[in-house]
Amino acid sequence: MNQEINIKHKAGYIAIFGLPNSGKSTLLNALLDIRLAIISARPHTTRRNVLGILNEENLQCVFMDTPGIVKPKYELHKKMVKNIENALGDADLLLLMVDCTHKKHPIDVDLKAFKTSAHRTVLILNKIDLIGKSKILPLIELYQNWAPFDTIVPISATKKEGLDVLKEEIEKNLPLSPPFYDKDAITDQPERFFVSELIREQIFRSYHEEIPYSTEVMIKEFKERDKGKDYIEAIIFVERDSQKGIIIGAKGAKLKDVGAKARSVIEQFLGRKIYLDLRVKVNPSWRRSESKLKQMGY
Repeated sequence: MNQEINIKHKAGYIAIFGLPNSGKSTLLNALLDIRLAIISARPHTTRRNVLGILNEENLQCVFMDTPGIVKPKYELHKKMVKNIENALGDADLLLLMVDCTHKKHPIDVDLKAFKTSAHRTVLILNKIDLIGKSKILPLIELYQNWAPFDTIVPISATKKEGLDVLKEEIEKNLPLSPPFYDKDAITDQPERFFVSELIREQIFRSYHEEIPYSTEVMIKEFKERDKGKDYIEAIIFVERDSQKGIIIGAKGAKLKDVGAKARSVIEQFLGRKIYLDLRVKVNPSWRRSESKLKQMGY
């Protein structure tokens, strides 16, 4: 790296956090212009921090998409909260996302880690395309009176409106630094992680009520082949036998459908053909067991 780039280059870690379904994962994908984080209309789809890297000539933004803020009911929730706390602690800049259409705002939530943080913080008012323009200024005033944000940026992550302004604010608030990662990198997480997430995304989209929340996906085998399709064996864990039956469906039809949809998005993500072998196993009360969660990588 030459001397001029050393002087001008900025880099930093940026934590994206907020209530469930505020659009955090959609924003990450929009900023990177790549489908990295999984998305569904249901809350708490994101369980682990997803790291995505935006590279420009004199800029590297390392984004951390975090789970939605939740009051822990069991061990899995505690792990999700810990992921949020870790991201906030590691970040150079915080992006608090708010869903403008939501009746419940972060003002009603105890955000001790945020309120006591010395980090610079940008408030993002998301989904402005779904409310009248006359409602935006009152919302800005509401949040300005709640906390001393460094700036407030209205956006629409799905429409990609306001992202240029947001990127300018992010760059303005990052320190001068050489890049932390290779400038060609988009993440530091392995392909196996994203494959399991893409399968879990299809489960969230294909089943109702409690079923998706009772499932976890682990990649048992991932064989890359010089000839033919890569082989991936994935285990879908559920908590009860009745849930296993629902996941599989009559004569295996439901599991086959989920597998076909997951295979399509995985092939698109990897850029190569795969053979996806899905299996379903019962792992009682895995969400409430610290030892079982540790085995699953939490």
